[in-house]
Amino acid sequence: MSKKPAKAVKKAAVEQAPAKSVPAKKAAAKKTAVKTAAKKAAVKTVAKKAAVEKTEAPRVPGKAESHTALVRRARRINRELAEVYPYAHPELDFENPFQLLVATVLSAQTTDLRVNQTTPTLFARYPTPEDLAAANPEEVEEILRPCGFFRAKTKSVIGLSKGLVEQFGGEVPGRLEDLVKLPGVGRKTAFVVLGNAFGRPGITVDTHFQRLVRRWRWTAETEPDKIEAAVGALFPKADWTDLSHHVIWHGRRICHARKPACGACPIAPLCPAYGEGETDPEKAKKLLKYEKGGFPGQRLKPPQAYLDAGGRPAPPLGAVPGA
Repeated sequence: MSKKPAKAVKKAAVEQAPAKSVPAKKAAAKKTAVKTAAKKAAVKTVAKKAAVEKTEAPRVPGKAESHTALVRRARRINRELAEVYPYAHPELDFENPFQLLVATVLSAQTTDLRVNQTTPTLFARYPTPEDLAAANPEEVEEILRPCGFFRAKTKSVIGLSKGLVEQFGGEVPGRLEDLVKLPGVGRKTAFVVLGNAFGRPGITVDTHFQRLVRRWRWTAETEPDKIEAAVGALFPKADWTDLSHHVIWHGRRICHARKPACGACPIAPLCPAYGEGETDPEKAKKLLKYEKGGFPGQRLKPPQAYLDAGGRPAPPLGAVPGA
């Protein structure tokens, strides 16, 4: 029996193998084309999303920021906030250093608005440190009740009044080291008084200030004195008081704690935290507070510059809204 050549055997095997049908080939080609199109569409979607985000609010690069770049960005933010809030001022009503000192102590754990609605009665009855130092604590407590923690605050304001009388002749001192010796007076309170009653620069690290400087990545510190030092190093000392006003005003009006109005934020392109809040411009506008949203401010007697800019004074305690 003769053997067939190897090539002939291979050719016969190929011819006998079942060939793929034309429909099967078309289906496979179609499936491959669909996968390719899907991949291309996905790439286009990612690219389009990135382009939109870059246009709406350019983010601060995710890579480590040099100290020089941080200083430049921080100062630019302050300059732009100064244009947005040219009338920024302390939002506690006061006519002299003593009133500002007492009002600042009372503002702990409550709003400036509530303090402003309460202090007119307090200062009408106890206009000087001597008067408040000799006050009946129960009567003071009744006046301060709307401010919350009224017993502790009564103790503080009477105590600091006695300290002013006994140590400083009834006058509010203009030095940090003297102010912090008074009951209930810490660095934050002292800098509010020094910056706004004596014109001596200071950084006010309240809850708004702490929140915003961390969102902006000016510092990762959490303790007020360390935040004060870190932020202070980014700015000239002469800017500290106005910087505090700008940051605090922005925190109250736009960059809120729970739901910041990112879509209405004037410094969105400089903010690493853009997108944490509402980014839709129309929805963000509805979140604005105080004069930015057409609502009253915190002071009963605000500066004329604020009123000229469209700001509205707050209603007195007990006033009917809209009356």
